[in-house]
Amino acid sequence: MFGLKSVYFYFVACQITLIKFFKKLYFSSKNYNKSLESKTPQQVYYNPNPFLLSIITSYSNQSFKISEIDPNIFWLEDKKKNAEQMHNFFWLNLIDRKTDHKKIKKIIYIWMLKNSKYKKKIWETSTISARIISWILNIDIILNNSTFDFRKNFLNSIISQTNHLKKNIRFEKNLNKKIEILTAILITGLVFKEYEENFNISIKELEELVKVFFDNNGFPLSRNPNDLVFFSKYFIFCKEIIKDSQRYVPEFLEDIIEKNLNCIHFIKTPNFKLPLFNGAISSDFNQIEKYLDDFKPHINNNNLGGLFKVKHKSHFLLIDIDKPPKKKFSKSYQSGPLSFEYFLDGVKIITNSGFGYQISKKAELLSRLTACQSTLTINDTSITKFEKNEMISRIFGNSIQDSFKFFDVSSKNDSNVTGCSASNNGYEKKFGCTHKREIYLDKENNYLKGIDHIFKVKDGYPIRYAFRFHINPELSVVKTMSGNSALIQISKNKSLIFTINNENLEIEKSIFLGEKKIIDSSCITIS
Repeated sequence: MFGLKSVYFYFVACQITLIKFFKKLYFSSKNYNKSLESKTPQQVYYNPNPFLLSIITSYSNQSFKISEIDPNIFWLEDKKKNAEQMHNFFWLNLIDRKTDHKKIKKIIYIWMLKNSKYKKKIWETSTISARIISWILNIDIILNNSTFDFRKNFLNSIISQTNHLKKNIRFEKNLNKKIEILTAILITGLVFKEYEENFNISIKELEELVKVFFDNNGFPLSRNPNDLVFFSKYFIFCKEIIKDSQRYVPEFLEDIIEKNLNCIHFIKTPNFKLPLFNGAISSDFNQIEKYLDDFKPHINNNNLGGLFKVKHKSHFLLIDIDKPPKKKFSKSYQSGPLSFEYFLDGVKIITNSGFGYQISKKAELLSRLTACQSTLTINDTSITKFEKNEMISRIFGNSIQDSFKFFDVSSKNDSNVTGCSASNNGYEKKFGCTHKREIYLDKENNYLKGIDHIFKVKDGYPIRYAFRFHINPELSVVKTMSGNSALIQISKNKSLIFTINNENLEIEKSIFLGEKKIIDSSCITIS
């Protein structure tokens, strides 16, 4: 059954679908392609530093040997899985700039012959944005010793694609794609004097995006650590490009970068990877490592982005103590309130299962379930419902249908213990229960301890509870003879004991979804 809110979103989704259908028809028309034409830039005002591209590209320690490729058959690879990566031209960051420039011209020339007009996949906004950025950052070698016709067609192609982005940016609801678009538009405004207004447009839109998508501390309202790193890369890239062009860097951009880097320092785990909360995958900070190393964090509290951090000696703990994001920011949310990740001596012990979007849609769906987080499930039910209607999901993403509240959040840090406690009412409506978790590091005895409470606040269904503690798939775990303990093997000569008082535990099979494949793992379950 649809609620009134779902009915509203359904009709909005239908409207947007129709608009998109007619837009695609219009995009393929001669009139539209004619409308993208405008004045050809007379000169390139400045050549950006091509090595800045490494800030936003994911390539590392790779090479792309153009010398071994025939430009005449290069685009016959379109039907392969990496076609999108080929058309975004980020691979230009990997070429040998001294020897490959002639073949690059030929490859781009053939691309312009085949794709100068709108084509659905090739002109997808993220792909266009990346292509404009890549072309401009390599514009010196592309235009070096080029013919007049090639130069004119190349510059016109950049402007046509940029005009397409400008015409359609107001329809882009995905903010990750929007910052890519704005970055591409910004660069054209710096490089071409005739299009200087593009710089002003993008700066204005970037400032508005910061206001809409980030809290006062600079953490994304999606609460997704991956979003934090993704946006900070683009903000840093924009700043460096503006500095490289000897222009004034807007104050808001300096401010959000400082806040972003502060937040990244806060959540950076001892193994230098992202914690697996709310849509994060197991990724590192290689592309912005230099900026992190040069930055001096100023962290004044233990709670940023709804994640509470506890540190003592070699112990490191992060716990989720906040409500879900708003529906429009929830496409990557995972239903795991009060889930936590725990490290000892730089090794992750307790983990969440990660977000499976890099694997498959089924893996992504599984990773959203509360059972994939190190927290409580009741009657094998996830604490948050997700949008099931295909039409709504296609337009708004797999957003949440309902929410819950946190209360009684408190922290403790004295000579004996440091940690926090918090409660949520996510299971109250259906099962009449609230969940409180207390979790502390015992300074005196040097171990992690916790208490979970399930309060029956009103009549409801009989409940069957399960607490799961997912173990790092690189570690092994076995149940001890006592029945209430588990041995977690960290290394040949090092292990930990997990003990539950007054109850038994089981070791269950689990899966880890934080990488690009499904990995078998184990979890300690108390039920």
